[in-house]
Formats: sequence, structure tokens, C-alpha cells
Amino acid sequence: MNELRQFRGPILLLALTLAFGVLGYIVLEGWSFLDAIFMTVTTITTVGYGEVHPLSALGRVFTIVLIIVGVGGALYTFGALVGWLLAFDSPERQRRRRVERALGALRDHFIICGYGRVGRGVVEVLQRERVPFVVVDVNQASLATAEEHGLIAVFGDGTSDEVLRRAGIERARGLITAVDSDANNVYVVLSARGLRPDLLIVARASTDEAAQKLERAGATHVLSPYSMAGRQMAMLAVKPTAVELAETLLHAEGGELVVEEVLVTDGSALVGAGLGQLRRQGHDAPMIVAVRHGGNLIASPPDDYRLRTGDRLVAIGNPTQLRELEKLI
Repeated sequence: MNELRQFRGPILLLALTLAFGVLGYIVLEGWSFLDAIFMTVTTITTVGYGEVHPLSALGRVFTIVLIIVGVGGALYTFGALVGWLLAFDSPERQRRRRVERALGALRDHFIICGYGRVGRGVVEVLQRERVPFVVVDVNQASLATAEEHGLIAVFGDGTSDEVLRRAGIERARGLITAVDSDANNVYVVLSARGLRPDLLIVARASTDEAAQKLERAGATHVLSPYSMAGRQMAMLAVKPTAVELAETLLHAEGGELVVEEVLVTDGSALVGAGLGQLRRQGHDAPMIVAVRHGGNLIASPPDDYRLRTGDRLVAIGNPTQLRELEKLI
């Protein structure tokens, strides 16, 4: 439909020219509608079959005006149509159609604003977790790289409401903004929060001041890659084994031990059940290390904690144990 909008002007011009010619011959020469439209079409298309009826002097003047106006309009319309047909199956148009279809099919996905170093790290994790996402970037080179990697990519500024809508923000699970500029990250958060007040938004900040502004703008979580790297380096120096375990749990790909987050959905058979019921399954049960209910995080929850709809369980176990836990919940 977007491609057809370019024909509104040419089609309207052609229709007005036809109407002008038909009315002119009917009024000036007294011809029938069929004779008038036949004469008009043969005139503006320069077919030249000859006059339907002998023309009066006024009719000849009118025909000259119709030729001058109509032939140019017809050529303009036909030229636009031919150009569109020639470009219809071009590789670029085919690529755009594939992207539009992929965007329309996305549901419960993440929008990644910025495909730089941080954005690529985010994409790597989402791919490993098999979470759907779309990349938004205003840098054409970054988008070309994303497309080479087989990613769904949208060209545009993440601060634009229209670009966020095109990326499917109404259906998105969350948004991660990792643009190089703190100011742009703030604007992305403001735009996203205005469109989706309930959206999960994770933002990158370079400074503590920027982090505060991003939180005020509506970011759910704000992270600074530089401060995180500094803390991790310090922890590796003083507690290398603990850091290695944490890295293994967070980044394991089908290994022996994985950390996972499981949502208790509405209608689950375990709603109202105590955690002890899960823990008493012996070696087949993963370790429940924390529960988040609403805004509260409960570390080492007791056995008598009753599961509620919307609870998110943080569990540690092997992939088989975690799959079984997901089936139960």
C-alpha cells in the first residue's frame, strides 16, 4: 500500500484530464458520452484514429488545449507506472518486503536500539537464549552488518515514535537502548515510555549523572558498562572462583549447571503451593535461590512460601531439571 501512494498524483491528474476532455466535447460539440470519451482517449494517447465527428472551430481550439495538457499528463502517469513495474521485483524491494513480513510476525520481542559494541553483546545473549528481537540503528554501516548476520533490522532513529512503532513496540516484551550518546538514550527512553507505559526498558549510561536522568526519564533498569567492568575486574582479583561460577551460571550453553528465570503463569497447577513441594522432589528438583514478586526480591525463600501468579523464580540446575520445572509451573 505504501508503494501505491506515489500514484495518487498521477492518477488524479489523468482522471481530471479525462473528465475535462469528456465534458468539453459534450458541452462544446454536443457529442454523446461514448463519442466524447473515445475522442479524449485517442487524443491524449496520440493514437490518432481521426475525429469521431467534424469539429467546429471552437472544438478544434479545445482539442489543441487537450493535447497540450493531456499528453503531458498521460506520459507522466505511464512513466511512473513503468518505473514502478521495473522496480517492483528489485532485490532491494524484495528485501524490504521480507523485513516488513518479519516485523509483522514478531510478538513478545525485544527492541535493541544501537548495534555498536554493547548492542552486539546484547544480541549475542538474546540469540543464545532464543529470544526474538529487532535491531534499530540510524547508522547504515551498522545495519548492513546486522543484516549480514541475518538479523531483523530497521533503519531509523530510536528516538522517533514512528520508528519504534515500525519495530513493533506495541507488541514488544521490552526495549534495550545501547546508543553511544547518553542524551539519545534519554530521548529513546522518553519516546518508548510515552508509547508503552508498562514496557520493560533497560538503558545504557556512561556516567552516574546520565544514569539518574535515564531513571527519571522512565528506564526500568540502568547499567553502566564501564562501572560494571571495573567491579568485575576487582572481583576477579579478590574472588576469582566466585566470579567464575557466576559467569558459568549466566553464560552456560547447555552445560551441567545453568541459572534460569521461570514465570508462574495464571492457571498454573502450582499456584498456592509451597516451595517445599518443589524442593522435596530430591535430586530432580533445581535449587530455588530467589523469588521476585512485584517489586520485591526474596533471596533464599523459605519452604512455606506460597507461589502466586506473576512470581518469577530464579533457579539453578541442569537443563533437564529446569525443563521439568517449567513444565510443572
